[in-house]
Amino acid sequence: MILRLFGAKLHKTANVHASVRIWAPWFLTMKEGACIDDRVNLYNVNMVTLEEYATISQESFICPGTHDIKSPGHEMISWPIVIGVHAWVAVRAFVGPGVKIGDYAVVGAGAAVFKDVEPWTVVGGNPAKFIKKRVIKDA
Repeated sequence: MILRLFGAKLHKTANVHASVRIWAPWFLTMKEGACIDDRVNLYNVNMVTLEEYATISQESFICPGTHDIKSPGHEMISWPIVIGVHAWVAVRAFVGPGVKIGDYAVVGAGAAVFKDVEPWTVVGGNPAKFIKKRVIKDA
């Protein structure tokens, strides 16, 4: 309720754990079933969108802002981040400015993502690189 009072757009089934740090609730949209887990740091100086059933796991850092290293003033610059439908950002991952995590993609634990992640892929490492295609087994 408090996040909504400060402008967050949260679906009624979205789940934000109590220990999450959110810099600007008005720059947060979470759709149906989306989840931000314990101790995530959401330094959202620009829009962060979690699509349906997207998950950000413990202690991840989501950061749409950086500084212009070409400028003597080192001004802050930012681009929105989108976490796609059923995408999963695993524990302690970093997602940088302007990144789109594709639908059903997985960002491995501890990965540092600076470029878009294609749908249905698994990436890991620093910088994050393609590991394999994601395949979901039939139940």
